[in-house]
Amino acid sequence: MLDSRIIEKLKAIVGAGNVATGAQELLCYGYDATQMEFHPDAVVHPASAEEVSAVLKLANAERFPVFPRGAGSGFTGGALPKGGGVVLVTTRMNRILRIDTENLIAEVEPGVVTEQFQLEVEKLGLFYPPDPASLKFSTLGGNVAENAGGPRCVKYGVTRDFVMGLEVVLPTGEIIRTGGETYKGVVGYDLTRLLCGSEGTLGVITKIIFKLLPLPDAKKTMLTIFDSIDGAAKAVSTIIGNKIIPTTLEFMDHATLQCVEKRFSLGIPETGRAVLLIEVDGDRELIEKQAGRIQELVKPLGLVECMVAKDAAESEALWKVRRLVSPSLRDVNPTKYNEDIVVPRSRVPDVIRRIDAIAQKYAIPIVNFGHAGDGNIHVNVMIDKEIEGQEEKAHGAIKEIFQAALDLGGTMSGEHGVGLAKQPYISLELKPEQVAAMQAIKRALDPNNILNPGKMFPV
Repeated sequence: MLDSRIIEKLKAIVGAGNVATGAQELLCYGYDATQMEFHPDAVVHPASAEEVSAVLKLANAERFPVFPRGAGSGFTGGALPKGGGVVLVTTRMNRILRIDTENLIAEVEPGVVTEQFQLEVEKLGLFYPPDPASLKFSTLGGNVAENAGGPRCVKYGVTRDFVMGLEVVLPTGEIIRTGGETYKGVVGYDLTRLLCGSEGTLGVITKIIFKLLPLPDAKKTMLTIFDSIDGAAKAVSTIIGNKIIPTTLEFMDHATLQCVEKRFSLGIPETGRAVLLIEVDGDRELIEKQAGRIQELVKPLGLVECMVAKDAAESEALWKVRRLVSPSLRDVNPTKYNEDIVVPRSRVPDVIRRIDAIAQKYAIPIVNFGHAGDGNIHVNVMIDKEIEGQEEKAHGAIKEIFQAALDLGGTMSGEHGVGLAKQPYISLELKPEQVAAMQAIKRALDPNNILNPGKMFPV
């Protein structure tokens, strides 16, 4: 519990109206997209790197923890104030500072909403590809801190592939810049890439320089339905093996299709066992050829039906199948554990079979969908916490799901990070020597363990 003296000092730094201590306000910043909840002692809303610096210097002097937070849309509890302390919210820093159309870069503050940024650069004929599912409300600072991905990663890469430079406040309060505005630069360690995906444990991001691309001329969307998981997975490797890199290759398994069809009656054929939502973009003539070639390639692979959008409205209708997945899942069970394992593309059928066996072993529903193009599967363990023993079953299943991904040469998280939720399982993937090296970096930058303590590594 922070004493009133510290609260007054925080008010002096960011302004009295930007410090919250009331019960209702604290409640709002004590949860994210997980099932966890921890209440902070205070919430501060700084408006500049200098204010963030002053808060962190005060935290080091008074020894209280600080938890950076954007929109709070994370799936692993990475911004939650476990143990109490100060939540530092970056949403007041929400300006697009400049968009440079000559050098194809943009400089933004961390509180800019992802979709807002995409729309602004597209007005100028430019393109920012990373598109996490939360893009309508997640902020760019949080995207960088978690190294967010999305459906377009298979062609364009994840957030870190577009971050050229950062302004960061270190845990001890120093303000530094990493990287820059040039596409090349090898002076010193690459701190920019170190900070991308560091989950707010190594610094608070206050400015970001992004690389941009020219906006593609057109796009083409196809919904392909297969009679087996193997056919859908083979389609992915066949398309890419024929030198076509789609913008997106979204996968939905039979359990997912059943959820969507039961609730929304979209007319998905009963023989459908897996769906790929495929989108290509680029030159208009080229994508027409690519779409035709994709149809030829997937036809012998157990294709049940192929729907090709003729215009933007039809494209949106096809994407509706994917977007209706999340609201459909609540019909299965009220509580969802959303994991995001990754395996090599060719091993997707193998991991789905392993997950099906795990679901049968624990007698709980597990629904799978995600980004087949890069092997990133969102595994949704669905339970009713009101039923005794179901929560324990879920945690047992999750551990086995992670192990299955690792056995197949994968990882237990492709987009969501570790935070608190995956912390108990980190030893499944990282050896003690790896963890020790990472903890040494944390100690060097944050000797008093002030910034987002207790995250990622076992305490």
